[in-house]
Amino acid sequence: MFQNNPFKYSLISAEDALPGRDQPIPVIHSHCVTGQPIQPPFAGNLQQAVFAMGCFWGAERRFWQQEGVVSTAVGYAGGFTPNPTYEEVCSGLTGHTEVVLVVYDPEQISYSALMKVFWESHDPTQGMRQGNDRGTQYRSAVYCTDHNQLDQALASAKLVQNLLQEKGYGDITSEICQAPSFYYAEDYHQQYLAKNPHGYCGLRGTGINLSANLG
Repeated sequence: MFQNNPFKYSLISAEDALPGRDQPIPVIHSHCVTGQPIQPPFAGNLQQAVFAMGCFWGAERRFWQQEGVVSTAVGYAGGFTPNPTYEEVCSGLTGHTEVVLVVYDPEQISYSALMKVFWESHDPTQGMRQGNDRGTQYRSAVYCTDHNQLDQALASAKLVQNLLQEKGYGDITSEICQAPSFYYAEDYHQQYLAKNPHGYCGLRGTGINLSANLG
């Protein structure tokens, strides 16, 4: 159905995107590692962040391993199709990228520290791919839930760009903008690498170290 379409490697327009559906994809409410909810409402002191860094299986694990992260969930964002399926997102016909919703306690881990994890854990210069994973659903993104996050993300991108250029990398291609709608991925994707410890993880960093700059 979706074979050989031109939108696998370039973003589709809203007019050409799949129509989607009104009903959200059903997911189990609790995180299978932390035991905490993966859907709102979250405790009042908790904050949320959304990152895309290639295949969301490995990205989600990287974030739930951070002290101060209370819960995570994988899903789709940045496109046009409401409540898409995994197959639809992989087709390139929704405009979405694979993302991780990170729910964290700002008294234990800062947004800056989460940005450090983001920048160090993948290559943000690869456009519509991440390593061998190719397609618009693997593009890098930071979707910010407030203006403070947006300011921090943009400032950190300038710093990281300089470090990457010193290592011979090109321009950062990550989307950095206010968070669009987040749509939960199917339950079998949630905490996938906790359920399948030897499953695929495509995370590959560039070797930059931001310990002296972020965190």
